[in-house]
Amino acid sequence: MNLDLDAYVTAAAFLADGYAFALGDGQVRFETGQTAAHQGAILAAAAHPSGKGLVSGGDDGRLVWSQPGQIQEITRLPGKWIDAVATSPFSGLIACAAGKEVHVFDSNDPAFHTAFAHEKSVAALAFDPKGRRLACATYGGAALWFARIAVQKPLFLKWAGSHIALAFSPDGKFLISSMQENQLHGWRLADGKDMRMGGYPAKVRTLAFLAKGAAMATSGAGGAVIWPFGGANGPMGKEAAEVGFEEGVLVTAVAAAPDSTVIAAGLDDGRVWAMDAAKGKRVFVRADKGEAVSCLAVSPDGSRIAWGCEDGAAGVAATPSLS
Repeated sequence: MNLDLDAYVTAAAFLADGYAFALGDGQVRFETGQTAAHQGAILAAAAHPSGKGLVSGGDDGRLVWSQPGQIQEITRLPGKWIDAVATSPFSGLIACAAGKEVHVFDSNDPAFHTAFAHEKSVAALAFDPKGRRLACATYGGAALWFARIAVQKPLFLKWAGSHIALAFSPDGKFLISSMQENQLHGWRLADGKDMRMGGYPAKVRTLAFLAKGAAMATSGAGGAVIWPFGGANGPMGKEAAEVGFEEGVLVTAVAAAPDSTVIAAGLDDGRVWAMDAAKGKRVFVRADKGEAVSCLAVSPDGSRIAWGCEDGAAGVAATPSLS
């Protein structure tokens, strides 16, 4: 199914009752209709911890929980842009970043609120697999906080440069960060040992784990780049593989079904493909060319793929047979 959403598509997500797209005009488009969430652009969004509706941050300084036909303001930060959002279905926590500050809320306790201050602006957030610790990407590395503790000193994982995206491995052993310098950096949390993961021709904007945490796919190259994460050392000392490579295009977004080897990739020419990384068969879900794919999602069971593009083109399709 193809859609024309008439605005930049910031995020796509599968929910307990369908899908949702967050748009640059402040709208959230649900499978059942549309909700006006923000008075300006939506800058970041994630599924609500309950799986019902979408949590979004905007340039109006508001963090909003949208459901079909209704919205609830979680917080308002006048004069700020909320440009990073993370949620955890395991702890029920919701986090957002506005400049140097990160705010944490509990979807099960409206009175709960903690705030963490950083020396530099925070560009991305990620909860660990249990939703207890929160990683904040900033200049010079990533700060790790215990999300429910108000007064604390964070563990700061250092690496020079600007960090723009984060992902914990599903077993919680590794934290991976994308950087402005067309590379990844990773840390093994047990001992703080770090690793540089380079060789990219472009910035890596999305990271997605698959195969029950045995591998991680990324954007930023002519194909999807797959890093091995098996064993105690994860990708340390190992080489990445590139799948679905095509000359003259760039993968701008990846998504994966966490328990399978199915991945999806969106390209800078508007096309979207799916692949079983274990078998290597690639099938185009969207073959028509257009503006670059700006976001991508795969349903938790791997049965559906949703995509959005910079010009508002979007779609949802069943994952093709890859056997």
